[in-house]
Amino acid sequence: MENVTIKDIVEATGGVLLCGDEKKEIREFSIDSREGNEDSIFVPIIGERVDAHRFIAGALTLNGATFTSEHSPADQEKPWEKIAEETGAVKPWIYVKDTVRAMQQVGTFYRNRLSLPVVAVTGSVGKTTTREMIATALSAGKKVFQTLGNQNSQIGVPLTLSHMTKEDEAAVLEIGMSERGQIETLTKMIRPDIAVVTMIGVSHIAQLKSQENICLEKMDIVKGVPEDGMVFLNGDDPFLTPYRGKLRQKTYFYGMSQDCDYRAEDIRNGDGQISFTFCAGDLRQPVLLNTMGEHNVRNALVALGVAHQMGVDVEKAAEKLREFHGQRLQFVHCDRCTVIDDTYNASPDSMRASIHVLSSMENVKGRKIAALSDMLELGEDERKYHYEVGRYLASQDIDELVVFGELSRELLRGAKDAAEKNQGHCAGKEEDGRAAGQRSLRLTQVEDREAMTAYLLKILQPEDVLLLKASNGMKLSEVAKAVIG
Repeated sequence: MENVTIKDIVEATGGVLLCGDEKKEIREFSIDSREGNEDSIFVPIIGERVDAHRFIAGALTLNGATFTSEHSPADQEKPWEKIAEETGAVKPWIYVKDTVRAMQQVGTFYRNRLSLPVVAVTGSVGKTTTREMIATALSAGKKVFQTLGNQNSQIGVPLTLSHMTKEDEAAVLEIGMSERGQIETLTKMIRPDIAVVTMIGVSHIAQLKSQENICLEKMDIVKGVPEDGMVFLNGDDPFLTPYRGKLRQKTYFYGMSQDCDYRAEDIRNGDGQISFTFCAGDLRQPVLLNTMGEHNVRNALVALGVAHQMGVDVEKAAEKLREFHGQRLQFVHCDRCTVIDDTYNASPDSMRASIHVLSSMENVKGRKIAALSDMLELGEDERKYHYEVGRYLASQDIDELVVFGELSRELLRGAKDAAEKNQGHCAGKEEDGRAAGQRSLRLTQVEDREAMTAYLLKILQPEDVLLLKASNGMKLSEVAKAVIG
């Protein structure tokens, strides 16, 4: 933050300054009592297990100020006086009713001071990659600020906003949610000029109960967009296409279908690359991505579409996208094999997308092996989602499925049922080779992560391609490290 004083913060939050200098400037938030500096304000967050108000004294040895919701002007003990006496310094304490809400109010205050255009990205799958691609495309013509790491939450967004400066010419911010109402809070905080919704999946369905409710929550992003703003929606998503002509803002659809404003033609997969032609009206622009997957084509489409609408030269934006490699899905060539490391997280939609990446790889001389585990937090239908992904995998060009985890038993069962029904053959755990004239899918179940690692290290050959994917809690990243070496 720039030129924000304690007085500004008090006014923005409706809080009360209990002590300290109201003229002191604050540049950032600190939510860890072990971190901070004299220009940061400590935000004690009341969590499920720990109330960080207990760390205020320690935090003030580093930070220049603090919020508090536990100590009011009526507090007879006046702990700020005791800490000032012990440290020899009187630092500002600001009483607020809710410390997280206070962060958001300061974030809103600071955002309102900045005049740069803001692009906001949400969706069940692909938020981070889409945000990174949009920022990359816009960087062909602008100085771009984007969300730091994965700070897209009720706490993460105000943290991110505090790092924007007047030197930035555009910002691309990611916003997420875990329960109903959070998207509206965040979009009204950042006031995006452009909103992007990637797709409607089943992430957080345990909390929101249905994809229809998830769609309503994601589409709340438009509540922060002014009438002269823009909305970009995935034109291949059946939950988003009904919004055509329904929004007050100018709406653009992107995807593969012919009625999309921004669409892709001539899609071709290569060795870790994918190429296509970006089409918009009479505009035709060849695009080469150093990443794989049809989902990344859609991500690039909206990135170029946003750049196009923001006045960035599309050819230069496409050149920039060629430099993009992404952080989530990583291709690693090692001595044992080629690894597609997508172990960051998983949902049914992202699992299908990664399986399709493996399946669509051409000129693979070895085997295509998918090593998968459980997708977590999918609610009461979690077994059904795993079973459906297994059935999808059986329809793809993949040689072996290796799984561990209770839910992944359903993944295996779905693959087995589909393979038996559609092909009349499914190689068992101890079988190798292909049926005459048909692809044979080998199915392997192991007990745990360690057993998966041992099995893969035993069977992998240099010309094989291995996909590793599951929810982060299954820790398949440890398998990736062991394989890559």
